[in-house]
Amino acid sequence: MSINKLSPKAKELLHEGTVIPAHPLALNQDRKLDEKRQRALSKYYLDAGVGGLAVGVHTTQFEIRKPYINLFKPVLELAKEEMDNYTSKTNRTILRIAGVMGNTNQALQEAQLASNLGYQAVLLSLASLPNASNKDLLNHCREVSKVIPIIGFYMQTAVGGRYLDFDFWLEFAQIENVVAIKMAPFNRYQTFDVVRAVVESGRADQIALYTGNDDNILVDLMTEFEVQSNGEIIKKRIVGGLLGHWSVWAKEAVTLLENIKKGSYSTDSIKMLTMAAKITDSNAAFFDAANNFKGCIVGLHEVLRRQGLLEGTWTLDENDHLSPLQKAEIDRVYMAYPELNDDNFIAGNLEAWLK
Repeated sequence: MSINKLSPKAKELLHEGTVIPAHPLALNQDRKLDEKRQRALSKYYLDAGVGGLAVGVHTTQFEIRKPYINLFKPVLELAKEEMDNYTSKTNRTILRIAGVMGNTNQALQEAQLASNLGYQAVLLSLASLPNASNKDLLNHCREVSKVIPIIGFYMQTAVGGRYLDFDFWLEFAQIENVVAIKMAPFNRYQTFDVVRAVVESGRADQIALYTGNDDNILVDLMTEFEVQSNGEIIKKRIVGGLLGHWSVWAKEAVTLLENIKKGSYSTDSIKMLTMAAKITDSNAAFFDAANNFKGCIVGLHEVLRRQGLLEGTWTLDENDHLSPLQKAEIDRVYMAYPELNDDNFIAGNLEAWLK
């Protein structure tokens, strides 16, 4: 069986670095899929100038895979259709990334479905294998990589991730069809483990690094790592982000990455660190950091609701509610950092997206 590879244009975009929002799930008050608003979200991100969409990931809610919910395929199909429509009009390359999880059989089925729908890579979560050894995890990853290119995912433990040591990442990086790694442990030590492992694997020029550290976005994107390997210093950067945080205020996220590439922050470290703190403070509100991230999805939904993209904050879990404290925190950061939101951009396009 031939191994599916990234196209040259997709590989170029991935390594150049881009904004990839983690796509939310739009539900109505009956907690059923709201197809019109699901499509509107995709249109919003694409018109905002993002370089890709990640669908079926944590922000889309892992529960979409449950048999009685059965939304995994529908949400992938809807996003695919909107990406098809967009690329046919603009001729822009868009990275199509599907979230994949579960045991090896489930992961292979999901990966094959994503491949059949034209997705170019999968973000491979290992959260469903909390007790597996490195050997078993790596065998699992190798099997999925035979179907479709894979993006490694270091998910933080607060939202279901597991610790993955340096030795795991070193071997993982040597899997031929690994094309990128999203680092989201919310931990500087563990983030560096991944960077060092990629460099020492000898594939630093073949694997793109993306931040998922929503608490450290700008600093991650500004940092040039230097790793000693085989007697020489190898420099490696985090080139973009695949972020739940970027599912809101996406237009300004695109501007942020553009400014980084232009060097706008390179000569003014005070300006950069001030902006980094503003973004982190906003993320604390959106992700409900004060409550151990319990409201990390409803917080994002609340921002999208205020902008008119979502009708409400409903999730598939009836116990998910926006707490008064989290609402107050979102109110606060909205007032504190008006330059970070893209409300005006959305207001000018919302009617068209909802048609």
